[in-house]
Amino acid sequence: MTTFTAMLRRMGQNGEKTGWTYVYVPNAITDLLNPGQKVSFRVKGSLDDFPIKLVALIPMGDHGGDEDASFIIPVNAAMRRGIGKEAGASVRTTLALDTDPLPQSDDLLLCLEDEPDALATFNRLPPSHRNYYFKWIESAKTPETKAKRIARTLTAMTLNLSYGEMMRANKTAAD
Repeated sequence: MTTFTAMLRRMGQNGEKTGWTYVYVPNAITDLLNPGQKVSFRVKGSLDDFPIKLVALIPMGDHGGDEDASFIIPVNAAMRRGIGKEAGASVRTTLALDTDPLPQSDDLLLCLEDEPDALATFNRLPPSHRNYYFKWIESAKTPETKAKRIARTLTAMTLNLSYGEMMRANKTAAD
């Protein structure tokens, strides 16, 4: 694990990242964690004393002379609550490469076995896209919600919809 202190920042106008809170990760740190890496990778560790795991470092390109960082850690609302800080505050950041496998939804995988076409569509998705579905299903707070999400995912796979298309279709159906 490697530790550094960084300032929480808030993203200005920057497409889908507008309004994000984040921490720049110095190039020296990313080179220690995963030498030569230029694409997103996962880390674990802590922000102050708040534990984090399976958090993606996101490449942001070269920031010029002022910033010696080409990756950021997005700091979501749960993390901000956990550390009790907002943009502008300093945070002690401890990181290590996270090689743990990403969690899966065993219930979804079991249901997909009964639907070969849906399973084939699901297996063609990149792992990162499959993880959208896994996270969404496993974040359900009740068994009923989880069952509905599994059913929606099966329908989406049968109709060959992406995660975003499925969410938009569900929103339209609820309106």
